Formats: sequence, C-alpha cells, structure tokens
Amino acid sequence: MVTKTEDTQLNRLENQVDNGGGGAWEYLCLIKKLKVRRPEKVLKYGLSILNDSKKRSSLGPEEWTLYEQVSIAAMDCQCLDVAKDCIKVLQKKFPESKRVARLEAILLEAKGSWTEAEKAYTSLLEDNPIDQLIHKRRIAIAKAQGDISGAIELLNKYLEIFMADHDAWRELADIYVSLQMYKQAAFCYEEVILAQPTVPLYHLAYADVLYTLGGLENLQTAKKYYASTIDLTGGKNTRALFGICLCTSAIAQLSKGRNKDEKESSELHSLAVTALEKDYKKTAPGKLPLLTAALKSLKIS
Repeated sequence: MVTKTEDTQLNRLENQVDNGGGGAWEYLCLIKKLKVRRPEKVLKYGLSILNDSKKRSSLGPEEWTLYEQVSIAAMDCQCLDVAKDCIKVLQKKFPESKRVARLEAILLEAKGSWTEAEKAYTSLLEDNPIDQLIHKRRIAIAKAQGDISGAIELLNKYLEIFMADHDAWRELADIYVSLQMYKQAAFCYEEVILAQPTVPLYHLAYADVLYTLGGLENLQTAKKYYASTIDLTGGKNTRALFGICLCTSAIAQLSKGRNKDEKESSELHSLAVTALEKDYKKTAPGKLPLLTAALKSLKIS
C-alpha cells in the first residue's frame, strides 16, 4: 500500500515531469518501486528516454529494466506494436531468459490469442511452478473468456500454494458472491479478515454475506461484524448502520423473546437508528421521511 508521503512524492514528481521540469527517470523508478499503475505516463516518458540514444546509454544495465517496464505499459495501453518492439530488443539481449518468455506470453494474451498464451504459461510453470504472476495470468485468461468455473478452480489451486494472498481470497469471494455461493464466499472473507483485520470494507462484506445466508447464528455474527465496521470507520458507515437495524430486527423475529441479549440488541438498534437519522438530516433531509418509515417497519420485539 502506498503511504501518504509516497503518494505526495509521486504526484510532485509527476507534475514536475508533466511541466517539463525533468526527472522522468526518477519518476519511472518511483512508479516501479511503489508498484502503481500509470501506463500512459510510463509509455510516454519511457519512450522519450529509449528513443534518445544518449539518455538510454546513460542508464547502464537499467536500460533493460526500462524496456520491460515500457513493454508492460504498452500492453496496458493496447499499443501492441510498441510492446512487440521492446520485447524483441530484450529477446536479442537475453535469448534464453524466462523473464522475457513471460513477456512474450503476456503479449499473446494481450492480442487475445488465448490458446497460445495458455500453452506458453503452462510451459513456463513446468520450469517454475511457483511463479505467482503466471498463475494469476492464467486466472485472468479464464475470466476473460467467461470460464468462471475454470477461474474458481485455478484460484483454489493458486491459494493452495499462496495461502497468504488476501487479494486472491477476496477475488475468489467476489466470484462466489456473483454465483450466490454464499457459504464459500463467507469462508474466503474469513481468510481475508485474518490477513487484513483492520480494513472495514472486509468486515462489511463478510457481514453482508452472513446476513444473506440468514439463520440465527449467522445473523448474530453478521451483527457483530456490522458493529466492527462502524467501530473501524468511526461510526460513519451508513450501510453498516442499516445492517445493524436489519440484523436486530431479523434476530428478534427468529428468537421471539428467547434472545438473552435482547436488551443489548434493542439499545444497539436505537443507537443505529439515531445515527442514521442524524446522518440523513445532515446529508439528505428530503429523504428523512422515507428513512423513518423504513426503520419503523423493522420490528424488534
């Protein structure tokens, strides 16, 4: 994750380069270091260096790194001829390189040559079965072709090797939600929260899935995660506040007086209602009557 200081530094350098103040190489290096996506900028300023023999030769060994960086940016921008030219230069310099072979495979994918790209990726994985990027590219191909079951299978295989990749767990969760496979999605979000326990978005997504699944136990857990979302956002998440109200109402209807925490739930519901009404009065006063009517329809006793 890019820090505020790094983001400020990147924007400052970007403005400097855009306004002709120099520093293109430093800017490109910072983009690579921070792993941010600025394909149009990388393509523009990278080519300005590569097309100038004096600037290019001054880079030393970093020249080849820049060719790689520009080739990837060119594919992002669908400038496939530029990408092809950059890769040709790298092929000539490093004819046996697996890293260059990987770029060739990505170029095939960018062209939409799915079968050829898949063959190239499979061949590369035979030499290096733990190449994360290749695994992810295969998943991307499956999704691009609409092969959702294939994407799920590849993601599960990937997570058997790279269990700590919370982005992959989240991607798999999103797919399961789109297929209404909520139990599987819930498991994925549990893994995501274990890896990133302070990100409110994941608590909220997990709570939504549990609420959708229904049942007393799931609703009680959903209520806790809506509450943790509110806590992590300083009480400013409207969706989570609605979630509290929906959960307390649903729990009350299912337990019918058998809920040991009925008083606590009632108090939590009242706090959520008060916070929602305050928020609507401030941001959308015209919709306050609709909110009031909706909340009154939720029975909590």
